[in-house]
Amino acid sequence: MQNKLVLSGLEPLIATDASNFINIGERTNVTGSKKFLKLIKLGKYEEALDVARDQVEGGAQVLDINMDEAMIDGKAAMIRFLRLVAAEPDICRIPIMIDSSKWDIIEEGLKNVQGKSIVNSISLKDGEETFKYRALKIKRFGGAVVVMAFDENGQADNYQKRIDICKRSYDLMVNEYGFNPSDIIFDPNIFPIGTGMEEHRKNATDFFDATKWIKQNLKGALISGGVSNVSFSFRGNDTVREAINTAFLYHAIQSGMDMGIVNPTLLGVYSEIPKDLLEKIEDVLFDRSDEATDNLINFAEGVVAGTDKKENEVEEWRSYTIEAKISYALVRGITQYIDEDMQEALDKYKIPLKIIEGPLMDGMNVVGDLFGSGKMFLPQVVKSARVMKKAVAYLTPIIEEENLRTNTVSTKTKILMATVKGDVHDIGKNIVSVVLGCNGYEIIDLGVMVPAEKILDTAIKENVAIIGLSGLITPSLDEMVYVAQQMKERKMDIPLLIGGATTSVAHTAVKIIPEYDRGVIHVNDASKSVGVVSNLIGEKKESLLQEISESYTKIRDGYLGRKKENVVLTIEKARENKLKLEFNPVKPNELGIKVLHPTLDEIIPFIDWTPFFKTWELRGVYPKIFEDVYVGELAKQMFEEAQLMLDIIKKEKHDDLKIIYGLFKANTFNDDQIKLYNEDGTELTVFQTLRQQTIHKKKEPNLSLSDFIAPVESGIEDYIGCFAVTSGSKLETFAKFYQDNLDDYNSILVKAIADRLAEALAEYIHLKVRKEIWGYEPKEDLTVTELIKEKYVGIRPAPGYPASPDHLEKNTIWDILKPDEEIGVILTESLAMYPAAAVCGIFFAHPEAKYFGLGRIGKDQVEDFAKRKNIEFKLAEKWLSPSLAY
Repeated sequence: MQNKLVLSGLEPLIATDASNFINIGERTNVTGSKKFLKLIKLGKYEEALDVARDQVEGGAQVLDINMDEAMIDGKAAMIRFLRLVAAEPDICRIPIMIDSSKWDIIEEGLKNVQGKSIVNSISLKDGEETFKYRALKIKRFGGAVVVMAFDENGQADNYQKRIDICKRSYDLMVNEYGFNPSDIIFDPNIFPIGTGMEEHRKNATDFFDATKWIKQNLKGALISGGVSNVSFSFRGNDTVREAINTAFLYHAIQSGMDMGIVNPTLLGVYSEIPKDLLEKIEDVLFDRSDEATDNLINFAEGVVAGTDKKENEVEEWRSYTIEAKISYALVRGITQYIDEDMQEALDKYKIPLKIIEGPLMDGMNVVGDLFGSGKMFLPQVVKSARVMKKAVAYLTPIIEEENLRTNTVSTKTKILMATVKGDVHDIGKNIVSVVLGCNGYEIIDLGVMVPAEKILDTAIKENVAIIGLSGLITPSLDEMVYVAQQMKERKMDIPLLIGGATTSVAHTAVKIIPEYDRGVIHVNDASKSVGVVSNLIGEKKESLLQEISESYTKIRDGYLGRKKENVVLTIEKARENKLKLEFNPVKPNELGIKVLHPTLDEIIPFIDWTPFFKTWELRGVYPKIFEDVYVGELAKQMFEEAQLMLDIIKKEKHDDLKIIYGLFKANTFNDDQIKLYNEDGTELTVFQTLRQQTIHKKKEPNLSLSDFIAPVESGIEDYIGCFAVTSGSKLETFAKFYQDNLDDYNSILVKAIADRLAEALAEYIHLKVRKEIWGYEPKEDLTVTELIKEKYVGIRPAPGYPASPDHLEKNTIWDILKPDEEIGVILTESLAMYPAAAVCGIFFAHPEAKYFGLGRIGKDQVEDFAKRKNIEFKLAEKWLSPSLAY
């Protein structure tokens, strides 16, 4: 059974012996961040939240919060900040570490934190009674705890003291206090190396050895520490400090260290530390000679940041051994020399399969380790995959010839990936496929809009180990349920991975697992896929499935319990509490339907680049992301490459930007229906809207989009618009060109740009409508940033999104505008738009129109909606299933 620590913010974090190193964000600590301290002192808590948000977006998996400073009220600051964090879903999705040397602050933190947190820290320094009181209090609150190697006699500063104190603490907590061993995280003390003091020579080796001992003897316990302490003696020389921290962390993780507080600005890539510097650092880390410290100090005096980089670096790495050259090219994503290197490898290894299983996989293992430990990011991994694919492509003809001669078949583990029927979105799926492919798995990618029968038939025929399903739009959730039902019907025994923007742990637990009980796991990003897959195909499969089953059962029970408590207004009461507005509509300068073909130069200024970076799992807001200590440099590089790709798209005419829009006379009738009219006053069609049925505490109205259009009984002629846009099928073809040429990186880059262009088209046409075509805001003068932040008057909600979760209204837009005929955008049977880089929506101009979430709705509104749409009740339930309160 694996050791397992389960933490949670809004999302669970499960740490096991097989997990990657867990990064603890340190910048929300007043003792470690001058910026954070200043904001807290000035009471600028909203800005302090941005520091936390940057940590989360930068890759922190746990957020360390510390308010220990003499000039602030630490207890009040901790309470206030934790409560603010709890109201920010993008921050509180990760677990919190409540960090303080003052017990009263920790206690208040435990009372105000949501989810399962970590307390940092307790120790035996104040005696067993105090230790017992604090440990039991933390246990009562359900927290995990960092236990310092510290007792009544002081801090453990050698190997024996470390293991003695940790064993004593463990025995008390587990055997006397009933503590779960996996909720104990030991900090065996990381002390500086290279101090020149004799008693400090074994500071690193004692930590490594104590870590190994704890892992072997104190079963279930985890290990943490403050990594930056190890290089404290070399403060002022960031180049050497970075190398020391990096080398120490590498060996600490090998010894069993699970998590740590790490300053990312002082952490590099182990394999990139210059060999002469690494040798001297490791001489000190492992106390290899009496002169080790002096040698490092003398060497460090000659190292100035940046001067150890040779100008002829390219020529230098080209002189490496073939194995080192392959690894270097893989880690840096360099394809320039791959054919040359593969030929050199063939000359040495003779058999191409030995090259793949040897230096190529060794290099990809380095990539996997760097990615898993947070030292490489997704764009770099995708570039590494491009090198690997081109290398394998060079060797494949030789391998196939050899296989034909010897009748050999592939033994690689196969994973099937597919975007489910009716859905056309595949960027996320492709990224996961690349990451898994980098880790030695054979990926069978069936593409998009794949029926369940094809998925399962192929899985059986190819004897795959795992099936991965992806989908973006909400109807895809039902299709995933259907696939699970069919797997159960066929008595299959293959784990099922679920991913995509609209999927969630809750949906997986509530809807899919009850249909198939042989292993269903939700994977919400590419970085987690490798660990999940490796466990699912290994000896730990059954224990992992058992853990997942228990975890998801709790989630399902909790969800169903909350759902029973969902009390909503009747639809009649909700309509009585509708929003009542005054109407003074501006008549559009022109009515009717038109098609536009804007140029790329017209649309590029409207691009919102923040979601582009999120596609690559780089968290941050553009352009502030360029200053991020974790991903800033990489984000700049990605942005520059996107600009170069836009230039190629423009030069080679791969863009085919299209817009269709229409403006019409309109009125609301029967509360929730919007009737559209032709210019001559004849009825054109009807939009069916949905109304909030939530019981509001502050007497707020129950909103419907129909509230923003004048009711027919008012006698006022109002107006509405709708639109559809696409960046065109040429970009789909261009992306496929790269994919066919084994270049997943540029294929994904093109698709990500296509998505951004489609959203920019929507922004562009909305601006033209407001200022010129409708003209209700002719003097609007907003910056692009203000446009992205929706500072304008009016809204453009899209069917399938929070205010209008009913995708069926896309059919109404298509009936009016005919985008399939006019701009080549079709609807699939699940009402996904194809090409995938497409957007549609409805224009509302009322100055008080705003976006809102529908929330949960009752059965009475679903019945009413089905009658209005003239469809079966069960079909209405299917389309509205994510919003049902029953």
